[in-house]
Amino acid sequence: MPARHQRWRDRLAAIEDRGQTRVLRTLKPTGPVTAELDGREVLVACSNDYLGLAHHPDVLAAASGGGAGGSRLISGSRPAHLALEALLEERYGRPALLFPSGYQANLGVLSTVCEAGDLIASDALNHASIIDGIRMSRADKVVVPHADPTSIPAGAKLIALEGLYSMDGDIPPFLDYPAAPWIAVDEAHAVGCLGPDGKGAAAAAGFEPDIVVGTFGKAYGASGAFVIGPPALKELLINAARSFIFTTAMPEPVAAMALAAMRLATQERRARLAENARFLRAGLRDLGWTTLGDAHIVPVVVGPTAMHLAAELLTRGIFAPGIRYPTVATGQERIRFTVSAAHTQNDLSKILDAMVS
Repeated sequence: MPARHQRWRDRLAAIEDRGQTRVLRTLKPTGPVTAELDGREVLVACSNDYLGLAHHPDVLAAASGGGAGGSRLISGSRPAHLALEALLEERYGRPALLFPSGYQANLGVLSTVCEAGDLIASDALNHASIIDGIRMSRADKVVVPHADPTSIPAGAKLIALEGLYSMDGDIPPFLDYPAAPWIAVDEAHAVGCLGPDGKGAAAAAGFEPDIVVGTFGKAYGASGAFVIGPPALKELLINAARSFIFTTAMPEPVAAMALAAMRLATQERRARLAENARFLRAGLRDLGWTTLGDAHIVPVVVGPTAMHLAAELLTRGIFAPGIRYPTVATGQERIRFTVSAAHTQNDLSKILDAMVS
């Protein structure tokens, strides 16, 4: 290895010494919730394909067209982009703007709407994309205790929250937050699954944030993201959000898949997802496990043995990787099960059987 690359190797060695090495694994889907993982047949219990739409034949058949060729400001908006935004605007009743990913959507929003001298209150468990977007804004930031409306400081210009927290599976008490600041909610894990028409956790609580960020890569089984807000926000993002202006737009096939999936995201699928989550949570409680939250993300905190338990689950045909530091705090290592509407009761029973000590 050239000497000029040694520093990279040293950093990797330090990660390995801390027991934090990450590896990529090969997963070949064989069905909505089954796959071959490195050649082993498994039941998938960790996918964010919450409504089981990623392999729906209508979603797969919808994929048509090609790459966008550049940003929408350079290469133009395609009909699929406009149709997808129109459906979002019909559903939310406010303007919508597409982004290629949820990460880019949060970067674009948070780095654009606030400026140096503003104060942003950020929940302690917010996603890395929210944290990075705030850093890029050059605004002042205060990290507030998780889901604690009483901790918001006077003078905050914006409160940044998630609708459904991906590692704890809980929902903040939206109606208890102060009304004066802007509120931005990342609904990545809730859109399609919760609330009227699947509009998210905030909508389920009867609350309309100033800004909603949602994704198509989870419940809607495609990829990309969207931002919902007042007309001035959409125009501002088009003119000032670097992660919108300086990146290639969502490919046409992906936009078409997202459009098809949104139309398939029915209340019946949401009800099936909710029932599956209740079944798994009740079964885990009966086995003596404690689960966090109350939705379709089902975290089981087991502590330092989480990675060992995940490996044991894999030997029993259940793919549910352990979550460890720095994603969660030391001592809070966990198995995070994610439920799908495509899981059968037999599938969920297999997960419960594998969790028998």
